[in-house]
Amino acid sequence: MRKSVLAAATAALVLAPAAAAQAKDGKRFAATITRTTYGIPHIKASTWAGVGYGVAYAYAEDNLCLLAEEFATIAGERSKHWGPEGTATLGFDTVDNLSSDVFFRSAIDLPALREGTSRQPARVQQLMEGYIAGYNRFLKDAGPDGVPAECRGKPWVRPITADDMLRMNEKQMLLASSLALAPAIANAAPPGSPAPKVAITMPDPKELGMGSNGWAFGGESTANGRGMVIGNPHFPWKGPNRFWQMHITGPGGYDVMGVGLAGNPMPALGFNKDIAWTHTVTEARHFTLFQLILDPADPTRYIVDGKSEAMTSQAITVPMPEGRPAVTRTLYSSRFGPVFIVPARGIAWTAQSAFAMRDANRGNQRGIEAWLRIGEAKNVGEVKAAVSETLGIPWVNTIAADRYGDALHADVTAVPNVSAEKAKACATPFSGLFAEFAILLDGSKASCDWDIAPGTPVPGLMPASDQAATIVRSWLTNSNDSYWISNPAFPHRQLSPVLGKYASPLSLRTRSNFTETTALLAAGKLDHVRAEAFAFANKSYAADLALTKLLALCSGAEGAAARGCAVLAKWDGRFEKDSRGARLFRSLWQSIDTSKTAWAVPFDPANPVTTPGDFKTEGEAGAKLLATLATVVTTFEKQGIALDAPWGDQQQVMAGNEAIPIHGGPGSLGVLNMQESDRAANGRLVPRHGTSYIQIVGFDDKGPVADAILSYAQSTNPASPHAADQTRAYSEKRWNRLPFHPKDIKAAAIGKPKRIAE
Repeated sequence: MRKSVLAAATAALVLAPAAAAQAKDGKRFAATITRTTYGIPHIKASTWAGVGYGVAYAYAEDNLCLLAEEFATIAGERSKHWGPEGTATLGFDTVDNLSSDVFFRSAIDLPALREGTSRQPARVQQLMEGYIAGYNRFLKDAGPDGVPAECRGKPWVRPITADDMLRMNEKQMLLASSLALAPAIANAAPPGSPAPKVAITMPDPKELGMGSNGWAFGGESTANGRGMVIGNPHFPWKGPNRFWQMHITGPGGYDVMGVGLAGNPMPALGFNKDIAWTHTVTEARHFTLFQLILDPADPTRYIVDGKSEAMTSQAITVPMPEGRPAVTRTLYSSRFGPVFIVPARGIAWTAQSAFAMRDANRGNQRGIEAWLRIGEAKNVGEVKAAVSETLGIPWVNTIAADRYGDALHADVTAVPNVSAEKAKACATPFSGLFAEFAILLDGSKASCDWDIAPGTPVPGLMPASDQAATIVRSWLTNSNDSYWISNPAFPHRQLSPVLGKYASPLSLRTRSNFTETTALLAAGKLDHVRAEAFAFANKSYAADLALTKLLALCSGAEGAAARGCAVLAKWDGRFEKDSRGARLFRSLWQSIDTSKTAWAVPFDPANPVTTPGDFKTEGEAGAKLLATLATVVTTFEKQGIALDAPWGDQQQVMAGNEAIPIHGGPGSLGVLNMQESDRAANGRLVPRHGTSYIQIVGFDDKGPVADAILSYAQSTNPASPHAADQTRAYSEKRWNRLPFHPKDIKAAAIGKPKRIAE
């Protein structure tokens, strides 16, 4: 293994065109790693290469098997190692390995990415170079016997090269766009080809497991007149999209603490001495779809402005397990991007038409520099400039506050430059099929392609001036609805539909956010203690809207419905560990009609926080509600689920043989501390996606004051002491005051600092 590690490292250096500065001791790569409470690494380096080196080494110490598997996934090697019939976590969804491999081998254009690397700032190149060296250094230091048991001896645990990091960055840019259509792209074939052997769906981004809450409070809302951020991103508990905490002290005064995903060489959300920021998945669409009118003589040719144009074909070969022949597929692409199919929705490649997608984040290599600039920002104005000038943030809102008391919400990302007028003029008869997912444009007209605005880093992107960014001294928040309202006191003006819905019903979680935030500030100025209680209040807005009326209806209930009513009458309307009846209400709410027809008062765009409202329980609606409750109760009783069991006995995470109770509940029930869970074999609920890294960051005269917790802890290695320590802390609502200043880091250190260099 040692020879292969050195060979890979040498290859990486050849591919990296930017010369990295040497550390003070003359080493090309050098970093010091100090671990504090819960194993959080504080990585100090004098060069950007050293920063990447230390981050990768520390991450591999905690999550080697996860990261090694992800490198195999994005290289299109899952079928080879796990079989084509197995599954992969692709973005926020699960797909078959063969579709995953075909997608990555077709969608990632390595020659273009290699060429694009040379145009990136030198520090970005050096960070990536250092990350490669740090990962490979850990493999060398660990040796075959030091690899965790879960992946020890596996051929996919290997040294990495520059190409692996290019793939990793590209995958993260495409998480909320092309990856959502990966099976649809990987299985697209001309008419007459065999039907796909896998299920293909048209995903809803809000159902892919993406979400989050974020708050920026300005000086008018806080007890000390400085800014404060509450970040509560909702991300998966398992897989490569888990967050990992780190603190980086690097060149030029860079001093940032926060979290990143697998492969991030620096924090993607967090804080420095002057600003704090968080992200939420935006409702903006980062791609558009195009309907192609095909040449009657050849379904792999399409008509643009009356002229026939050939699709580009690409033969993709995927290696299989030893003894099985490789699988080759030919995929096709148009000037508007790759062709895709969703047969279940009637989206097919016929002799007359096909559909293609163009992704604004394909080839987006600007994200790392955007996040580095955010980390260097001294105020929210500089945060806004970072996201606006780079257009490198791929698919998230940026919510920030600074020590001076200003608050920012910027829904500024890499999106297609398509105006409302163009979307309407270029619509096709099929546009309605896609309306909830994306904008469909007429691919038979060149004029329907994205408009080119001067000054954008890539032609066809929407300039930041046409997107939504607001700075105030009161407060701003987002829970994944559109830019329309960040504070009910001042809704935003209407923008392009690419940026999301306008004057449309808000989710229960967004309505809960506005309701609870308004009540929080009405009761007094915000400080850390009140912010912590707010973050973990676990209230259900659905219960606020419906429970009183349901209990009034219960006076006439009999049998199973009456038994359910008796339990719900004692429920506290929350999803705390000791809340009794929470699971019953969860199942009831998920079994009834909560659409617009369920409310007596319809949605009113002039009153979006409280409408739709007045839950219907009269007449037939009430009878159906009680019948549904009776069915849920009967089902629980047959399955041996206690109707009044504490929520913490129902929603749990296993750490070895230890069951850790987890508070929080579904966002669809208006619970801000969101936990979406799946049923396990034993009938209990296991968190799949939800509250992950929670940070509350304010400022004093010295800098940041930050309390945080990572719900699923730092390490995916079951043998690590940091595999579940923060999960227990989350369960008990124990916050960790993050050590940021050198003396605080020294006081909180666990073990001696580790110096690595080469």
